[in-house]
Amino acid sequence: MTTTVTDTHSRTLHVPYITAWSAEQTEPHDLVALPGNTGIGYRDERPRDRDRDGVLWRRVPLARGQGKPLFGVVHSPRQRRAMRKLLCQVCAHPADTDPDGTLFALPDNRTDWADWPEGMACTEPPVCADCLTLSTRLCPALRRGHAVVRVRNAPIVGVHGALHVASPNGMRAWKPTIATFDDPALSWVLASHLVRELRDVTLQR
Repeated sequence: MTTTVTDTHSRTLHVPYITAWSAEQTEPHDLVALPGNTGIGYRDERPRDRDRDGVLWRRVPLARGQGKPLFGVVHSPRQRRAMRKLLCQVCAHPADTDPDGTLFALPDNRTDWADWPEGMACTEPPVCADCLTLSTRLCPALRRGHAVVRVRNAPIVGVHGALHVASPNGMRAWKPTIATFDDPALSWVLASHLVRELRDVTLQR
């Protein structure tokens, strides 16, 4: 499901499944505090605005292939689908899995701690073997340096999004955050990415 487009120099560009397009800009929204000051919601909230865990998600239209690809910008609903189903972030086929685990390509931060990326909160969907090289070439974060890992256990633990606080002009985004499903702050987060925790990791290169 990789989309291809031709640029102004007649070059064929491969566009990863999770890449946002210019026609997929976040829809305008009006957030309000819920009754009892228990969290945030849309003023005109619809059932599809929340997932089965009750998490509030950004409203993003589905217009893949329309306009221009925004490399480096992740489309929230497609990231969520790829993470939940462990699909390749490039082609949306099942990610590569063997006895050592599922294949991930991550920005190389192995100096962050001794057994990195063990225990890391990850928003990058996995990849398939055929798309591994392509993903490291197309993703701006991976082009700066990447690590290839296998992960045996990667439970969905929470979301990444914008933590909101009250202001004189209504609710406002305060800071980006990762909130686990048992975090009281979760009800104040407008989610944009699903998060898996990487456990039992083998660093391959």
